[in-house]
Amino acid sequence: MNMDQANPYTSSYGRDARAGLRDIAPAAIAAIPIGLLFGAVAVAKGLTPAEVALMSALVFAGGAQFAAIETWISPAPIVALAFGTFLINVRHVLMGASLSPKVRMSRGEKFLAFFFMTDESWALSERRALDRPVTGIYWAVMAAVLYFNWLVSTTLGAILGSFLGDPARFGADFAFTALFIGLVAGFGKSRVTFVTVGVSAAVAALVHHFIGAPWHVASGALAGIGAAYFAAGKEVYA
Repeated sequence: MNMDQANPYTSSYGRDARAGLRDIAPAAIAAIPIGLLFGAVAVAKGLTPAEVALMSALVFAGGAQFAAIETWISPAPIVALAFGTFLINVRHVLMGASLSPKVRMSRGEKFLAFFFMTDESWALSERRALDRPVTGIYWAVMAAVLYFNWLVSTTLGAILGSFLGDPARFGADFAFTALFIGLVAGFGKSRVTFVTVGVSAAVAALVHHFIGAPWHVASGALAGIGAAYFAAGKEVYA
């Protein structure tokens, strides 16, 4: 008798693990040039490869790390860096509140698991939750792949930074944008999605133009939430 047939839990764990690996693979591949780019930029700002690796391991937030390294000087402006990081990552509070009821994990497991939350793992989990459960093993596989992929690619970028030259000439600076376009497209083509993405993008672009980073991230997120609330309400009562 096949062991997977004898033990349905083994079969379920195996399927969820494979699903997590399958779903996160494109995002992980797309994140490699972004990680290389960050490592190269970081060493150009004066960080060592060891410091880049430590930053990626402890922070694990691409957008916040790029924002921090753009304003990096010596000595580092700790308060300004912390405030900027908070503004960029405050969206994770809303993302966690949205995803928490949909994942099959205990409260303690969620606190640990959500440290590894990224825009990619959140978006893929939300999409999966539309028609099937988000289990701990599914989340763990996605989180592990992205975490080690980011750690290795940023460290490698730091080591090879002087040999890579300007990563923009390879189109690496567009990788972030292309990755998020793919994630948004995966949510479907409903009116609510179009309104939410459109309002969020417009507000973020305007704030970035007139005020600057990192305010555009929080502004776009809050505008998108408000747009989604009103659009969904109108759709229900239409």
